[in-house]
Amino acid sequence: MQKSLWVLFFAIFLALGLQADEFNKMATGEPELIQKGDEKAYCPICGMSLKQYYKTSHGVILKDGTAKQYCSIRCLAADYPAVESRISKIVVTDVKSEKLIDAKSAFYVVGSKVPGTMSMVSKLAFANEADAKAFAAENGGEVMGFDATFAKAKASLADDVDEFIKKKQKGMYPMGEKIYNAKCQKEKIHLHDFNTIAELKVSLKKTQVCGEVNEQELQAVGLYLWEIVRLEAHDHDHKTMIHVEKDEKCPVCGMFVYKYPKWAARMNYVEKGKQINHAFDGVKDMMKFYFNPSKWGNYTNHKESELTILVSDYYTGEAIDGKKAFYVVGSDVMGPMGKEFIPFKTFKSAQIFMKDHKGLQIVEFSKIEEALVYAQDQ
Repeated sequence: MQKSLWVLFFAIFLALGLQADEFNKMATGEPELIQKGDEKAYCPICGMSLKQYYKTSHGVILKDGTAKQYCSIRCLAADYPAVESRISKIVVTDVKSEKLIDAKSAFYVVGSKVPGTMSMVSKLAFANEADAKAFAAENGGEVMGFDATFAKAKASLADDVDEFIKKKQKGMYPMGEKIYNAKCQKEKIHLHDFNTIAELKVSLKKTQVCGEVNEQELQAVGLYLWEIVRLEAHDHDHKTMIHVEKDEKCPVCGMFVYKYPKWAARMNYVEKGKQINHAFDGVKDMMKFYFNPSKWGNYTNHKESELTILVSDYYTGEAIDGKKAFYVVGSDVMGPMGKEFIPFKTFKSAQIFMKDHKGLQIVEFSKIEEALVYAQDQ
């Protein structure tokens, strides 16, 4: 009898233990990855493995057919200002089938006991309402649609960022710094060559400039390089590069410009006797503002004689006179807002870039027309 009781107790213990740990965000098979290129397996915003966080992954299909895939709805919310106008469809992983489904028809369980991905509150999607309700009954949380869930994700962005920065300061940053100083060939790492942390991680893995590292170590050194070393280098070089404060948002798309130092542009002018300074996350958005300031806020038209424009030379990162720069249009290089005007200090540099990156034309500032600017959103 006593033995039977112990067997029963042990069975209950195992069942409870398995129930607590049974939910794993990792794909059980091959995940559906919709991005292209070597970096397709990583979130372009935080660099985390899409396979490891597949059951919370979200993606966007853009109007030009390209796709971006994120580890979470939080990273989608962080990148949303950059892609909103170009989105054709939003997809999410159905927890039950592990297939990508239309996010706007999904049923989300928000606030279950499952830890969130890049957020303090978890948000898990299901294709069928019955599956979502069953999951919520067992694990807690509220069932809601995409719009309400996404609104919560956007509303909590600032708090989530603060919380995860604190966590990274205690764990990932120190680990990344230790690897960087002990194992990396620093002279071979050129951070301005990369547009996203995902691209950086793929390069570190391929070239092994930091030796052989596992996924956790790769994420740690990638985060340290991207979020600490890169920004420190930018601040150090602010005399020759465009300096952007961390609270400056692009008046056109609303994105924090400091996150994209390679693409930064700045416009300074006088309005009603007051000096106005705006930072932009790319030349395209700057030109939208240039042609119609009043569309993007309570601004009057600037006077050309009082206008100063700075853009970032694509090859050097140097701050150059935007009115004297040469811009390559129609290349295969995408900026934070998609197709871009790629600036260069010299015509020769623009020619080299156009040849290497399938550019369509080189234009001077005075020849840029508003129609050409908006054509880049097509």
